[in-house]
Amino acid sequence: MKTTGKKKLSKGAKIILSIIGVVVVGALAFGINYYITFLNYEKDVAAIQVQDVDLNTIADGEYFGDCNVDLVRARVRVVVENHVITELELVEHYNDRGAAADALPARILEEQRVNVDAVSGATASSNVIREAVYNALTGERTIRKD
Repeated sequence: MKTTGKKKLSKGAKIILSIIGVVVVGALAFGINYYITFLNYEKDVAAIQVQDVDLNTIADGEYFGDCNVDLVRARVRVVVENHVITELELVEHYNDRGAAADALPARILEEQRVNVDAVSGATASSNVIREAVYNALTGERTIRKD
């Protein structure tokens, strides 16, 4: 009997190699999906044009607004009395590294305008929170998901 010098893999080795292959393909698919999500997120954040709201046109009441750009989202509750924002609560703020923007509602409340300066190091979260406040006061919605 002639041997060719090739060794056959055992059944256990084949199973292990198959598992490794599945894990590598899965990790690659996850990485590509996250990269695409990140590119869409950057595009969506760049598209936010923060605008002020004329509080003289806002009736007394409690308003809810949100903004979702996939990796960052915010939901706010705004109370207006006599054309003044009297309460501003950040109901939800999902973020990666933008927790510093949690201070933004206090600035908006103090300055009585939506378009306050962004928090340094948390620009995306700042834009999302300001957009959520704008949406609350105007009745608009910003949910971007491709």
